[in-house]
Amino acid sequence: MTAVTDEDHGKGESRGDSGEKPDGAKGGREDGRWDDGLIARRAAAAAARDADEPVPVLAPADDDAEPQVEAYAPADGPLPARLDALRELVGLSRARLDRDTLAEAGRVLDEAAARQRLSSRHTVVAVAGATGSGKSTLFNALAGAPISDTGLRRPTTSQPIACSWTDGAAGLLDRLAVPGRLRRRPHPGPAAFDEALQGLVLVDLPDHDSAAIEHRDQVDRVLALVDAVIWVVDPEKYADAALHERYLRPLAGHAEVTFVVLNQTDRLPGEAADLVLDDLRRLLDEDGIALGEHGEPGATVMSLSALTGDGVPELREMIGRFVSDRTAATRRLSADVDAAAARLRKVYVAQGRPGLGERAREEFADRLAEAVGAAAAGQAAEREWRRNASRACGTPWLRLWRWYENRGLPGSLDRLGQALTPPEEELTARQRVEQAVRIVADDAADGLPGPWAQAVREAAFTGAQGLPEALDELAVKAGAPGAAKRGGGTETGKGKSAVDRLGGRPPKPPRPKWWPAAVLAQASMTLLQIFGGLWLVGQIIGVLEPGLVTPALIMLGGVVGGPLVEWACAAAIRGPARRYGQDAERRLREAAAGCGRARVLDPVAAELVRYREVRERYVTVTEFSTTGR
Repeated sequence: MTAVTDEDHGKGESRGDSGEKPDGAKGGREDGRWDDGLIARRAAAAAARDADEPVPVLAPADDDAEPQVEAYAPADGPLPARLDALRELVGLSRARLDRDTLAEAGRVLDEAAARQRLSSRHTVVAVAGATGSGKSTLFNALAGAPISDTGLRRPTTSQPIACSWTDGAAGLLDRLAVPGRLRRRPHPGPAAFDEALQGLVLVDLPDHDSAAIEHRDQVDRVLALVDAVIWVVDPEKYADAALHERYLRPLAGHAEVTFVVLNQTDRLPGEAADLVLDDLRRLLDEDGIALGEHGEPGATVMSLSALTGDGVPELREMIGRFVSDRTAATRRLSADVDAAAARLRKVYVAQGRPGLGERAREEFADRLAEAVGAAAAGQAAEREWRRNASRACGTPWLRLWRWYENRGLPGSLDRLGQALTPPEEELTARQRVEQAVRIVADDAADGLPGPWAQAVREAAFTGAQGLPEALDELAVKAGAPGAAKRGGGTETGKGKSAVDRLGGRPPKPPRPKWWPAAVLAQASMTLLQIFGGLWLVGQIIGVLEPGLVTPALIMLGGVVGGPLVEWACAAAIRGPARRYGQDAERRLREAAAGCGRARVLDPVAAELVRYREVRERYVTVTEFSTTGR
């Protein structure tokens, strides 16, 4: 074998990756024969075999070789859309999720971008295993030469060793941090010229259970970057918990790019190899790894002996079909996206259908209306209408009595009512508003993932700051009972209350058109009482002729007619007064609801819209999952 290192041909690969041609290298040779690099060497080798001539050894890549790199850019398929959706998902979530939660998704995006900038003609396959499993022996068997050291000393492999079947893989090996002195080419022979293996980059890793921590770190780092992995297990350690719990189980979603090889079957007598292989399949099934049986996608599981070569050709054939397909990198990246999406599921997938329904909005408006005293304001407006009607259409004697009551003299009904009003009835509007905001925030956040539920609650409570004061201002404008005491009557620097600043009490209700007629009728009844009374007084003192019937009837008509007019007016104003009170309640309710909507519901709805946006992106990320996660 002629093992050519990057020290010998690294310059050729580097120039091939850069895409530059030196002068004179235009696809020809000095002897006039056309030469495009690797293809020409293969043709020469085939011609030499046909002519029974010695097969030429793979030479170092010529510095003037044609570039062998093509960018990894899948034109179709779901992966680009999933990566774009994941990128948008991370961008929309940065303000709501902590950096550690998005770290894995960010790493997947970075690695996907790095892989897509490199060659799509190459498939990087790592050979991993435990100490003494024979992975280096299998690596050498696949390469056709003892490239990787083997022996009894442990650990034997201390650094990743790469074997590339074609040019143009320098960028991929640089990404894996494989030193140039450890980059090899396969031994000239059937393995080197196998058409199916062209594009294969095989990497032998250190032992994953090595006592040296740096060896395990190198294994973890490379496994996160390769396109596929061949796990080599032996009959003694195939059930090792370190292998299954640390690697196979967490990477169950990468089954389509995973090979599990039971090595050293030559040590097992009779049918023991089949029994061990069946038990290995059982363990993999418990790990959640889908097995690629009967043409179904999943991990490839087989047994062989790298030392005797039994089963190695079959593995090489499987790897050849796998490499020829040129979808390993896409499958690996898709599985990485699946794994990142599975980790993010708890912060994006809600339980049920969270949101603000019409019922929740109406209940919030009802609670705010109760806090602002909309019903009491409507009742006060209705009483105000009735009071005005009584003043305009009532008898003068009744208005005199009410005037006496309004003076607040001892024994007045108003003072008595105020004295009987318990302080507990003046439950602060702030408490009611806080309760309403807490309930609507809990309803909106119900079922949301933790970070988004917290964001919804913060939006609600932040918007609720100053809401009680705003509602008190609305109550003062509407003249709701006790509004000034609830907080709207805080004094300014000039010593004026909110009632004074807003223009005092609300305007009096408008009078119906028939009120002047009722007032005139009531005045007429009053005049009849006065006229009849004066007539009787004149008869009593002898100024007028005696005759009690006529003046008594006139006076009685005025006395009876006044209350009748007042009663008729009270009956006539009942409907308009009720409608006026309902309209006042409705206006205050709508004003309170509008204030609550602007300060609380709209910010909450904005957070829910943001969550729905990221949820749609998450659905796009998981929609075409190849692992069913």
